[in-house]
Amino acid sequence: MSENTKTKAEILEKLGIEALNSMQEAALEAIPRQSEVVLLSPTGTGKTLAFLLPLTDFLDPEKEKVQALILVPSRELAIQIEQVAREMGSGLKINAVYGGRSASKDKIDLQHPPALLIGTPGRVADHIRRENIETDAIQYLILDEFDKSLEVGFEKEMKAIVRALPNLAKKILTSATQQVEIPGFLHLKQPFKLNYLQEDNLPDLELRLLWSDQADKLASLKNLLMQVGSGRGIIFCNYKDTIEFVSGFLQQENIHHICYFGGLEQRDRERALIQFRNGTYRLMVATDLAARGIDVPALDFIIHFQLPFQKEEFIHRNGRTARMNTGGTAYLIHFKNKILPEYLDPIEEVILSEQGQIPAPSQWETLFISGGRQDKISKGDIAGLFLKQGGLKKEELGLIELKQDCAFVAVAKKHSQRLVEELNNSRLKKRKVRVKGI
Repeated sequence: MSENTKTKAEILEKLGIEALNSMQEAALEAIPRQSEVVLLSPTGTGKTLAFLLPLTDFLDPEKEKVQALILVPSRELAIQIEQVAREMGSGLKINAVYGGRSASKDKIDLQHPPALLIGTPGRVADHIRRENIETDAIQYLILDEFDKSLEVGFEKEMKAIVRALPNLAKKILTSATQQVEIPGFLHLKQPFKLNYLQEDNLPDLELRLLWSDQADKLASLKNLLMQVGSGRGIIFCNYKDTIEFVSGFLQQENIHHICYFGGLEQRDRERALIQFRNGTYRLMVATDLAARGIDVPALDFIIHFQLPFQKEEFIHRNGRTARMNTGGTAYLIHFKNKILPEYLDPIEEVILSEQGQIPAPSQWETLFISGGRQDKISKGDIAGLFLKQGGLKKEELGLIELKQDCAFVAVAKKHSQRLVEELNNSRLKKRKVRVKGI
């Protein structure tokens, strides 16, 4: 076994992954050998790891220049990839730049160039234009969810970035969409295609149609949530106004949830995802911003409160459940007097019983810690603080998310107030940190 293979095995062990899936194995074989790779695979199948793993062989941690650039359509995806790349523990310097983050902070980070740079096209193009990024050593370009970047209007910036990369040796494109047109400005000659978007890629997905007697569909939504119980799920809406309408109703009915849509401040969006990931909230009301490009666990169900206008978005939403060999159900709530979209095949109807109960609130709560990686704080340090000084049992300490300048910790709700009182202004490494609820 080669040293590189051992390194990959260690990375997988660190990530808690027993084995790669067939798509990831194929990517791991193709990317080192091919100069142009187009990887098509459904949302939630692990494309991020599929292109990050080979980079551990290509990049030199001793070379103080940007060597690989990953372009993504959204801040959330940039943050997600950065987090996965850091958790791999490859020894590579990694940074992410994106809108909503301080450009001056970016500039400081870029003065010590990372081997791997992740960013949104607008922010990356701006830094290249301002000469904050040297591009001569960038040999590897990954366009993750490239179709989405084009769809949201980044074509001009992507063209400028590609023109500024004179020494590219490898181009990797990924998408979760079947019918995508590769943009001409990439000048691909004979790309090697890996297509894992077969129609049967979600064998464990169940589709269920619930007809509503009322145009507002709220009573049907409540009834459905009373049936699905305390599972983890997303209610998809098409508009911010609809989210506010649904959220107001859920609050009135004492159904705990969190909202996620483009109009939220970046900090609020990040914290919403953190609280959804760690189980503080098990129900999210969201627009299609949550359909792909964000890091959340496989869901027990999703609910189309409003059906999307295009079949592709319907598929992406459904891809949030029944992921990676797990089952899941997609429910459609539709007013009985409205015609279903043409893209829908016949779907089994569901009739709900009158029995059921409001889903119980989560037993977790999220606490904020004002110290992170830049303070040399590790997840182990944080766990020690809560288990030893805070007196928690292991099962009362949930997911720890460590950021560059802060951290978020899920704890048993019954202990949260006591922990804030006892642990606030504690010392972690050499720093005194604040501990508070969010």
